[in-house]
Amino acid sequence: MVDTLSKNPRVTGFATLHRSTIGRKMIMAVSGLIMLAYVVAHMLGNLKIFFGETDYNGYADWLRTIGEPALHHAWFLWIIRVVLTVALVAHVWAAYTLSRADLKARPVKYQARRKGGFATSTMRWGGVILLLFIVYHILDLTTGTLNPSDADHPYQRIVADFQPDRWYVTLFYTLAMGSLCLHIWHGLWSAANTLGWNRATTASFRTLASVVAVAIAVGFLVIPFSVVFGLVD
Repeated sequence: MVDTLSKNPRVTGFATLHRSTIGRKMIMAVSGLIMLAYVVAHMLGNLKIFFGETDYNGYADWLRTIGEPALHHAWFLWIIRVVLTVALVAHVWAAYTLSRADLKARPVKYQARRKGGFATSTMRWGGVILLLFIVYHILDLTTGTLNPSDADHPYQRIVADFQPDRWYVTLFYTLAMGSLCLHIWHGLWSAANTLGWNRATTASFRTLASVVAVAIAVGFLVIPFSVVFGLVD
């Protein structure tokens, strides 16, 4: 795609970054890596549930005290939430505008499967599934609005959420983690390529991206299925 802004030397800095194709790809890459870092930390923290109710709820309470006394109670979490919200909005905006530009430049669909295979072709729908999941996840386990438990602690909410009779919640969670796996696999090497990492196009880097994506998905999925099969109660 030709970047028309190159014809206008007066357009520089952030204006060029967010209006040009490569600039929006960079915004998408950086925002995606920010969210990936959070996802990894979130997944590792969630695995503390296997240490028991006291440890897991204690970990959740500890998160609200990070930065004290320099920061007030729970300020660290709110800073993280603001950063993630900005990253998410930037990521969705960049994906949407790039998709629109791509469709406008080529309104006729490709006859052959595009490079990247199944993961590439499902990035858009996978992104929609993940957006819906994020909204549900916040209302379910963060605010407790959609959670069947009246408890304020995360351990009880998780156990209540993934009971066998609530199979549809586990199914939706599994679908979302499958989408996350594909999103990370394609997005990680795509972001690396956009940012100029020399090994981004090699088979070894793609294998690494696959391992990271699968490990994260499994790390999240092991929790609901452990509840379903009574390993966590």
